Amino acid sequence: MTYESDLLRLLEERGHLHQITDPGALDSRAAKQVITGYVGFDPTASSLHIGNLASIMLLKRLQQAGHRPIVILGGGTAKVGDPSGKDETRQLMTDERLAGNIAGIKGSFERILDFNDSDTGALLINNDDWLSKLGYVEMLRDVGPHFTINRMLTFDSVKTRLDREQPLSFLEFNYMIMQAYDYLVLARDYDCQLQLGGSDQWGNIVNGIELNRRIDAREVYGVTAPLITRADGTKMGKSVDGAIWLNEDALPAYDFWQYWRNTDDRDVGKFLRLFTDLSLEEIVRLEALEGAEINDAKALLANEVTAMVRGLDAAKGAEATARETFVGGGAGEDLPSFATGSGGVRLLEVLTGIGFTASNKEAKRKIAEGAVKIDGDVILDAGYVVHPSGEQPLKLSLGKKKHGLITV
Repeated sequence: MTYESDLLRLLEERGHLHQITDPGALDSRAAKQVITGYVGFDPTASSLHIGNLASIMLLKRLQQAGHRPIVILGGGTAKVGDPSGKDETRQLMTDERLAGNIAGIKGSFERILDFNDSDTGALLINNDDWLSKLGYVEMLRDVGPHFTINRMLTFDSVKTRLDREQPLSFLEFNYMIMQAYDYLVLARDYDCQLQLGGSDQWGNIVNGIELNRRIDAREVYGVTAPLITRADGTKMGKSVDGAIWLNEDALPAYDFWQYWRNTDDRDVGKFLRLFTDLSLEEIVRLEALEGAEINDAKALLANEVTAMVRGLDAAKGAEATARETFVGGGAGEDLPSFATGSGGVRLLEVLTGIGFTASNKEAKRKIAEGAVKIDGDVILDAGYVVHPSGEQPLKLSLGKKKHGLITV
């Protein structure tokens, strides 16, 4: 389908489109007027990760196409927990924990989206503002009749859990109703006409669309983005060490930059389209590079994403550290570090403490494999005790891509 609106053309050419509830109607409306659209983010941690970044980019593209993005912070829905893609019930969080998480993730939106008083200025809203004020009987009477248990049981978030004979609490079962109610409130109060999200949110989005139609006879729309996988088939956003967090206090800028720099050659073009504002012509040129030259495209990808998420200074510092570490043979100042104290620490504990290995058992295995070096020398003794001396730190390496500093 050839789209008339800048919005759907932009989403399509950048690789963000998977499903649209009524493409013709949404395209026509987006071509004629400013559309307000939203994405919800439950504050389940004090930092977002790059899986969330894919959804933030949907809002960024919405704003770039001349429309208004709304960030919904799920202070209310997070009290229940989204069962989508989960095999077990989430741990319930206190109000204090939720407030701390919300404070932690706000900065990511403020760096990537433009919050101003214009018609396309982004808004940041907490759905706890209305969800926690609902009376239980009121909710059942007003919203409950529009949901059938039969249909709710067909949604993947419910069906998968039941098929695996994993418990699904009545609390979680209500999540889709609460999210649908969000869309109803946003449509009424902000003339919101579009919900965007990952492909796993399709069922929740459709529920909200149907609730608007049944209660208010209002036509609203939904767009989902494809699940982003790497060339090896794994889900994007995870490394061997866990999530790739957006916040500096959760993951150093160097490690964030290095994740993007280590992108598989086959993914460079896709990630440049999804996560940068480089022109499509430039991306076509970059993804065609071969051999050692493709590394220049990877470094550019790492710089662009890090600058957007962490700021230009963080990107420059991480690149300088990488250049010093990999090209100059030195040890850049942005590398992760571990302080041993004056008494020295076993190498096993250093590897685990700096985050290179998940346990001393794994550290022992890496040492036995000859993968661990200190100042370029391979260490094969699992009982080795590290004794830094003076002001010069020791350079610790695990394989070719993990480097850190050991200090007193």
